[in-house]
Amino acid sequence: MPTFWQLVPILVVWLLIGAGGYYLLRYWFIRQSVQERLRSPLQEEYAEEESLSILHGNLLTRWLITAGFRSPNAPVWFVVLSLAGLLFGIGFVATIYWLGAVDQATLLLRVLPGGVGEVFLPLAWSSPWIGGLLLGLLPALYVRSKRIRRVREIEKDLPLTLDLLATLAEAGLSFDSAMDRIVSTQKELRALAQELRLFQLDILAGRPRVDALRLLMRRIDVPWFSNFVSAVIHAEQAGSSLAVTLRTQANDLRMRRRERALAMAMAIQVKLLFPLIACFLPGILTAALGPVIYQIVKVLDAFLKGSLGG
Repeated sequence: MPTFWQLVPILVVWLLIGAGGYYLLRYWFIRQSVQERLRSPLQEEYAEEESLSILHGNLLTRWLITAGFRSPNAPVWFVVLSLAGLLFGIGFVATIYWLGAVDQATLLLRVLPGGVGEVFLPLAWSSPWIGGLLLGLLPALYVRSKRIRRVREIEKDLPLTLDLLATLAEAGLSFDSAMDRIVSTQKELRALAQELRLFQLDILAGRPRVDALRLLMRRIDVPWFSNFVSAVIHAEQAGSSLAVTLRTQANDLRMRRRERALAMAMAIQVKLLFPLIACFLPGILTAALGPVIYQIVKVLDAFLKGSLGG
């Protein structure tokens, strides 16, 4: 075990990392507050619209926007947090090696009988680096989880929204009136409802409906929703019946959702195969064949001892 004085350099490194992270966050907070004070009310109104304009944004900005992070400073915060996670990961790896945890784990694995521990030596050597890599990738993993949760939420709300939109269009309401009726009855916390409200704001601001629909499709970036928006844009430009298009899209989406549910249900058997082989079958074989094997080994041992003794 390392002594206290041997741990002092590690403590100093962690204090420096913490102090650097604190001053970096403090600098960005001060910079953001100054920008908010200098920003005029007119610029404040168009700040969100600029952040949502992803037609000419870079890949990181588009990825963050599709995950629901709409702040103009979101890319900067993502880079800062990624660098902080990388620093913490490097400090974590240095701490593990400084404490000698890898060497101790290597010694413990090598003294196991039968050379069984040799199999786990690569895992013991790479585990500090895996932990440091996970610390560095925490911001990216969090954004990815938010994106997956957002896509699932939109795919869950989209079929009912399309059914209601098609029913209202068949009842004689226009597309904008039907959209306003649906948005007014949905919860504000749902991702699809928020995007539809932004679509309405784009229409009220004077943006053409086709451009607003394309921007909505780029913001959501879900295949099912993209097919729906493409069909609506084609019906808008071709002058065909919007009610028929919406009903066709609603039926098609319902069928695809049913087929997806059936495919997931059929894949459960394949997914259960590995847990059964790795966890369930060894226990059954041990309980069923263990006593028999023990008796066979015992009889063979007595026979060999008798033969050698004779």
